[in-house]
Amino acid sequence: MKNNIYEDSTYLNNNPTWHEQDSPWKAGLILKIINRNNLKPDSVCEVGCGAGEIIKILSTNIESGKTFDGYEVSPQAFKICSGKSSEKLSYYLKDILKEELSTYDIAMAIDIFEHVEDYLGFLKQLKSKAKYKIFHIPLDLSVQSILRGNKLDDLRRRIGHIHYFTKETALSSLRDAGYEIKDYFYTSSSLELPNRGWKANLMKIPRKLLFMINQDLASRLLGGFSLMVLAE
Repeated sequence: MKNNIYEDSTYLNNNPTWHEQDSPWKAGLILKIINRNNLKPDSVCEVGCGAGEIIKILSTNIESGKTFDGYEVSPQAFKICSGKSSEKLSYYLKDILKEELSTYDIAMAIDIFEHVEDYLGFLKQLKSKAKYKIFHIPLDLSVQSILRGNKLDDLRRRIGHIHYFTKETALSSLRDAGYEIKDYFYTSSSLELPNRGWKANLMKIPRKLLFMINQDLASRLLGGFSLMVLAE
């Protein structure tokens, strides 16, 4: 990762809640992909857990789970999440890729590898940490984002995205890193979450209508979508 912006106060200043308000929505989508694939994990970890709210929610909603661990490299984020520990939920100010660990049943990287400079190396190292991996991947590349010349630069400056994906390049990257794709589906913060800004609100109707007709085309043309992926 570009550790300087996550370990100093740059990212915190740009994102003071560390996106904690979106955590219930993301946790619900993670539960959806777990349940529809009939997974009964005993141990779950989250890489780059940020405010720690996603894995906290999962720790109370995955009945089979006994161990939930959140890993974070940012001292600022760790300060937020560490107070949420419980009997079966722990947080670590550590890089999981540098730790010798027993294998988890599920490792999650939720909106993470678009921030990582060597993202293929990250994915290859993460593969051995768990049997199943769950990824949430922003699909920043679209016709609209390219036509709006400053859109991708804004994502880089404001929230640290240094790689940009379509559905096809995201899935191909996972396959190139040695993963087998088990399941995936689109998600849309621009349609489902409130207070996304006036531009997102303006695009809600065309996004929704086109998505009902052709999901891939809606993502490629208008953007505003991400991909939830289960891989092994």
